Amino acid sequence: MFADFIMPYNPNEISRNEALLPPSPNHLFGTDDLGRDVFSRLIYGCRISLRVALLAVLIGMGIGVPLGLLAGYLGFVVDNGIMRVMDVLLAFPDILLALVVISVLGMGIENVTIALGITSMPIFVRLIRGNVLSIRELPYVEAAKATGERGSRIILQEILPNCATTIIVQATLTVAYAILAEAALSYLGLGTLPPTASWGRMLSEGQPLLLRAPWISIFPGLACMMAVLSVNLFADGLSDALNPQAGE
Repeated sequence: MFADFIMPYNPNEISRNEALLPPSPNHLFGTDDLGRDVFSRLIYGCRISLRVALLAVLIGMGIGVPLGLLAGYLGFVVDNGIMRVMDVLLAFPDILLALVVISVLGMGIENVTIALGITSMPIFVRLIRGNVLSIRELPYVEAAKATGERGSRIILQEILPNCATTIIVQATLTVAYAILAEAALSYLGLGTLPPTASWGRMLSEGQPLLLRAPWISIFPGLACMMAVLSVNLFADGLSDALNPQAGE
């Protein structure tokens, strides 16, 4: 959010006279082969990675949760139809499926976000469907049906609130996956386009210079690792806080 105020330099500013400088007080993480400040590009890349991850999770959750609710509650033909489509999507490795979507939509950070949202959708569908299958048999749901409440009202007021914990924890875990996936796609050249900085692109640009200037790749790699580790630890803590009985 405050990258523009934290960055000491313009992340895309080229300075040939300062190319491949090692970490120093003037350039905390050194410079790359074009003289761009690695620290500034790292901070800007964090903004890109988190934005893509959060939007991708919102897309996957926004489509997957309603489909999971419908599949679990209605059952029969609706359930079979939705789950067979999800099975087809799950038959592909996530990165391969994202590559297929990007090949159709084209390169760019917006299309990467959509691709990652589609790859994360089946996880939410299967998870929510499983929850709904157990919740719909509980006495309070049966009582709501007996009183003549509409199915949509039962789903929104009786079932969805009891799936909230599962949705929140899974969404947090999916953010970590999306950060790694965005970095992998940008590393392959399918994510952010030059000169925009992202962690994956920085790793790719630093690979040919790994022995000569290892800081170009080391710092983005550490940032990606720390971000994913932090999100996973946060998800574990969130799961324990929202469902304390699970940890006993």
